[in-house]
Amino acid sequence: MTNPTLPPTPSFRLDGKRALVTGAGRGIGLAAAAAMADAGAHVTLVARSVDEIERLAEAVRARGGEAQAVALDVTDLGRAERSLAGLEPFDILVNSAGTNHPAPFLDVTTADFDAIMGLNVRSLYFMSQIVARGMRDAGRAGSIINISSQMGHVGAALRSVYCGSKWAIEGISKAMAIDLAPLGIRVNTVGPTFIETPLATRFLQDEAFKRDVLSKIKLGRVGRVEDVTGAIVFLASDASALMTGSAIVVDGGWTAD
Repeated sequence: MTNPTLPPTPSFRLDGKRALVTGAGRGIGLAAAAAMADAGAHVTLVARSVDEIERLAEAVRARGGEAQAVALDVTDLGRAERSLAGLEPFDILVNSAGTNHPAPFLDVTTADFDAIMGLNVRSLYFMSQIVARGMRDAGRAGSIINISSQMGHVGAALRSVYCGSKWAIEGISKAMAIDLAPLGIRVNTVGPTFIETPLATRFLQDEAFKRDVLSKIKLGRVGRVEDVTGAIVFLASDASALMTGSAIVVDGGWTAD
């Protein structure tokens, strides 16, 4: 009797891959860069503050990873294109840069609307275009991971523009996935709940707001960045080779009902 042939186990390693992370100065972007470096990728950290990301790149290198810092405001798309033109093509893009300005619908200003949509949607769209063109021109397959939110699947008070931006990311990502599939470029989203990051902590300091948040998270706690980075490494790796146009929601059960 012959032994069965066991299928190979897919690898979550990223050795030899080059990853670009926007919003890498803090929060999920920082954690994503560190996790992918731990998995073997060379990571390029992008944020506006050069001192901040230089220190972070040094911390990644001190832990045995490969990292470089590129000071860049991703809303300045002309500069972004010029800055990235001088770098080697990437295999992975994590669009993590984002913002929120909560306000009641009737009080939202055009300035707030433009700030949220400009960073969360416009910069994500065109940074993806820039990096995907580099993948195409180099003949590389790749993975684009757009950091969305549970708010890209539900609504929420005081967050009409933020929800709109995240729903837009979900739709854009599905359409991108279709357009880029012939090039071997996969596009997926990760939708976290409230995570202990500098952005979310501002809101969670309000005890009434925090109680409301926890009442919706079925697992009973606010998330940590390491709750999200496993999904990011998975989508960056060959372990997710047949996934594109998909959404991984890391929300503790918020959207389950």
